[in-house]
Amino acid sequence: MFPWQGLTAPGTWAYPESPRRVEGVASRYRCAACGNLTRFDVTTQSRTRAFHHYSLGGDLTVEDTEVLEEQVEEVTCRWCGSSANVEALDGDGRATGT
Repeated sequence: MFPWQGLTAPGTWAYPESPRRVEGVASRYRCAACGNLTRFDVTTQSRTRAFHHYSLGGDLTVEDTEVLEEQVEEVTCRWCGSSANVEALDGDGRATGT
């Protein structure tokens, strides 16, 4: 298996979904305690709508998943374990104050 391929159902391959941007959810974080910009545990609560396609054999393929609502509950730095010092960044890399 190539790194850009993913297993979707037994014996079938597909390219993984492209990264998604959700309105109201930060796309980048920074830990003010240790300087980490790349590794975070993000706990979210989501509400989605998806098309479920069942084959005649009963195998499920989930297609066209749409995020209707998503809320970040907690962001924790993977390097130092801090959640109190994690800042959300805007598109220019500046802290958003959230």
